[in-house]
Amino acid sequence: MLLALGGAAWWLSPAPEVDEWVVGPPPRGWASLARQEEAWRRDGLSRRPAHSYRRFGEISPDLVLAVLVGEDVNFLRHDFLDPAAIWEAIGEWHRGARLRGASTISQQLARILFLSAERSVSRKLAEARLAWWIERRLSKRRILELYVNTVEFGPGLFGAEAASQHYFGVGAGTVGPAEAAQLAAGIPSPGRDNPSTRTARWELRRSLIAERSARAVSLRVQLVELAAAAKEAGGASARDHS
Repeated sequence: MLLALGGAAWWLSPAPEVDEWVVGPPPRGWASLARQEEAWRRDGLSRRPAHSYRRFGEISPDLVLAVLVGEDVNFLRHDFLDPAAIWEAIGEWHRGARLRGASTISQQLARILFLSAERSVSRKLAEARLAWWIERRLSKRRILELYVNTVEFGPGLFGAEAASQHYFGVGAGTVGPAEAAQLAAGIPSPGRDNPSTRTARWELRRSLIAERSARAVSLRVQLVELAAAAKEAGGASARDHS
C-alpha cells in the first residue's frame, strides 16, 4: 500500500523541467544533443551538431506528416501512450516477430529532452511519467514543434531545418513528400540509416512512409490546419508587439 502511494505521489508530482519548454526555442541544450557532443569529444573529434529552430508554421506539413506516419500515426488522437500500438506490437511478438517499441511522440520527446539512452525499467518509467506531464503541459502542436526541432535526422543533424539544408539544400518549410519520406525514414537509426547511406533498411522505411503518407489525406489536412493556426498565432503575436 505504501509503495503504491509512493509511486502515485512520484508520478503526480510536478515536472518543472517540462515547464521550461512551453514556448519558444529550446531554453538550453537537451539530452540527446549532449550525448552526441560527448561521443565526439571521446573520439577526439572537434565537431558540433547542426541545429536551427523553426516554428511549427515554418515547417512543411508534408514533413510533419511523414514523421507521424513513421513514428506515431495516431498522435493527434491518443494520450501519452498509444494502447492500440502497444497491443499491435505484442500481437506481432506473439506471432514470432521481434518485439518492437511502440513509443509515442511524447515518450520520444521525453527521452530526447531529458533522459539517458540506457535500456532499463527505471528509464522507461521515467519516460512514461514525463510523457504524461508533457501531454498535460503542452499542446499537441507544441509537442510536434519541439519534436521536429530536436529529433536527430542524421549524424549530428538535429531538427528538420538542419537536416533539410544538409541533405537537400532547402529549408524545412519547402520540403515535399519525397524528401519528407527520406528524412523521416532515418529517425530510428539516424547515424546508420539516412539519405546519405541509403541502406536497405532505410530504403524500405522510406518506401513505406511515402506510400502511407499518400493515403493519409485526412491527417495531412489536420496538419495543414495546425500550421495555418500556428502562422496566424505568430502573426497576431507580432502585431501585439508592434
